[in-house]
Amino acid sequence: MRRRGALLALPLLGGCVPWQEWRYRAGAVGGHLDLLAQARPVGEWLDDPATPEATRTQLQRAQQLRRFAVEVLKLPDNASYQRYVELPTPAVVWNVVAAPQLSLQLKRWCFPMMGCVAYRGHWRPEAAEAEQLQLEREGWDVYRYGVPAYSTLGYSNWLGGDPLLSTFVRGSAADLARLLFHELAHQRVYAKDDSGFNESYATAVERLGLRAWWAARPDAAQQAADAQRERRRETWRQLSLAARSDLQQLYASAQADKPAAKAERLQALLRDTERLAQTDAGFSGYLPWARRANNASLALLSTYQLQVPAFEALFERLGGDWAAFHQEVARLAALPRMHRDRELP
Repeated sequence: MRRRGALLALPLLGGCVPWQEWRYRAGAVGGHLDLLAQARPVGEWLDDPATPEATRTQLQRAQQLRRFAVEVLKLPDNASYQRYVELPTPAVVWNVVAAPQLSLQLKRWCFPMMGCVAYRGHWRPEAAEAEQLQLEREGWDVYRYGVPAYSTLGYSNWLGGDPLLSTFVRGSAADLARLLFHELAHQRVYAKDDSGFNESYATAVERLGLRAWWAARPDAAQQAADAQRERRRETWRQLSLAARSDLQQLYASAQADKPAAKAERLQALLRDTERLAQTDAGFSGYLPWARRANNASLALLSTYQLQVPAFEALFERLGGDWAAFHQEVARLAALPRMHRDRELP
């Protein structure tokens, strides 16, 4: 299962907070500065004879995609993604999300300037695991996962910008395109305190942007392979969103034994996923997720998906004009959330 990019809530050191929170905020800033210190300009990697050929090819593709994002998709032209970092881990950040045992409302963490987000990022996997265990002891449903990329919303461009990372340049051309378009979209428009709006907008940009990329640079073999992966992802999304909808109805009902009914519905989701994997091995990558599915993971999925069709419809209404699309999304982002939700159902 492809992991989406995420905003890293780089928390500025301000306000009255307990010591543990000061330590977390300092660690988040320090981790990002560490990453920036390791980054080297892409040109240096391309000129270095020791750079593996596969890495060289992906870096060249990343630069093509970045130019396309700026020139065609009208995404920001800044310092981001012009440097590269080779990491020893499969993820750059490990995120923790949590929801009550009988609710699909994600817990939120709030930071100065960044506002509130529905996840908490950690640079070290053991720190994310420790937070997961603590939240589970408190009675939350928790989902912990590694992410290959994040955005600092352009705040670090004066330091060199968000770099390309080995954690996301080694995938397929389509996945690389999606991640770059998604993360640059976060730098184009950001609505404070509204993860669903932000992630759905960025997901719409990645999907529409990839469609534009294939139209400009057709590649029948890669497009066919990507289309097959997307069909599987869409099947998985629909199964998962159906489970989420059923659980939402359950939690709002007067049913007596909700925990048992919840467990039964999650088992049904796992059985459905297992049946898919038996007929198509390509679905086997979804089994670990299905085995751990809970309120937190299902709510997170909806954060990235629920408003995507509305953004895509807005893009079509504006005649596929990227500049007008971003301008309208920025207008919506500036509205109070209640008004924004009315205009973008």
